[in-house]
Amino acid sequence: MTRTALVLGGGGVLGAAEAGMARALLEAGIRPDLVCGTSVGAINGAALAADPTPAGAQRLLATWEALAEEGVFDGSFMRRAAEVMRRRTALHSNSALRRMLQNRLPARTFEELAVPFECVAASIERAQEHWFGTGDLIEPILASCALPGVFPPVCIDGEHFVDGGLVNSIPLDRAVAHGADTVYVLHVGRLEEQLRPPRFLWEVGFVAFEISRRHRFLGDLARVGPGTTVHVLPSGQPQRQAATWSNLRYRDTSRMASRAELAYDATRQYLEALP
Repeated sequence: MTRTALVLGGGGVLGAAEAGMARALLEAGIRPDLVCGTSVGAINGAALAADPTPAGAQRLLATWEALAEEGVFDGSFMRRAAEVMRRRTALHSNSALRRMLQNRLPARTFEELAVPFECVAASIERAQEHWFGTGDLIEPILASCALPGVFPPVCIDGEHFVDGGLVNSIPLDRAVAHGADTVYVLHVGRLEEQLRPPRFLWEVGFVAFEISRRHRFLGDLARVGPGTTVHVLPSGQPQRQAATWSNLRYRDTSRMASRAELAYDATRQYLEALP
């Protein structure tokens, strides 16, 4: 029996593209048997696992449109400064994101979801990836999204976790390990951006991070056996050099709708062209 998986990668507010891809998949009648997500892909993945229908995809798009209004990234400099002084290691509290998840996700545990879902976070104490797939849903998603320096680490059962993108930015291998024979990879578009040698000192870190981020996924993709088909969906973004300073614009919500629409159109055309 065919086992279909959706794999959703990390990428902050660029994750709106994944919502557009998901809409195209679900409208085409592609329903997942498994969903695996990292970072912002954990938020998107949980929403799709809760309601893997075109209506569910529309609700996910509405969540992205409302993200700026939820106060997840507070715009007040003074408030951010006070947060840093209090927490010392993060620009933002994760309380607003927690409220958004509690208000917009129709499930509180993994078991309540319509299809199986797993998300990954990075354990600080063990320096390893850790997968969540049972019990409480909200805190593991927060852990998977805990971008270092932006959100604080999340403590679960005495262990501290940060963003899953540090250890597995696009968890293709997890879906394959669960026996998926058809995998749709939803990503934020950076895979399509061309990497070039850094020209300035401040570009070095960005290029190094992007190499690290892509390296595991490309290795996992190369190791996929002949019995598994992997579709890396297009984002619809124009060809361009890999982002540099824009990687720091994690609060820029101005292009969410356009990213989602471009990804939707590109994915729909991709699916129509399949045999």
